[in-house]
Amino acid sequence: MNSSRPYLVRALYEWIVDNDCTPHMLVNSEYPSVQVPQGFASDGQIVLNVSPAAVRHLHMDNEAVSFEGRFGGVPHTLFVPIASILGIYARENGQGMVFDLESPLEDDEEIEPDDDVPPPDNEPPRPSGRPSLKVVK
Repeated sequence: MNSSRPYLVRALYEWIVDNDCTPHMLVNSEYPSVQVPQGFASDGQIVLNVSPAAVRHLHMDNEAVSFEGRFGGVPHTLFVPIASILGIYARENGQGMVFDLESPLEDDEEIEPDDDVPPPDNEPPRPSGRPSLKVVK
């Protein structure tokens, strides 16, 4: 099954913009293939204002978010793989979502099915214990 992260990022972005708020993305700047301006990250993370007024040529797909933005008045082209996005939220009220840190896969590493594992039944597995959801404000 595909990762839900790109769909959630796009949906939250639209929801934040539709509510006249400013979408900000928290990005792991040390994740492989991330292209952000050097010197603006702190502790391996950077917060990006991705509002329509702040960026040009915004493109979001299942692989990455890319756009042009200005940092210190200097234009930069940014490339942010979806897995490097740690959260997206509205600057004005902090509403949004935080994601778990994903470890990068090696380019030559492929996930192969395990032959020892029986095929899944038609019934989805039942979770054990209580759900572990957090309220993010």
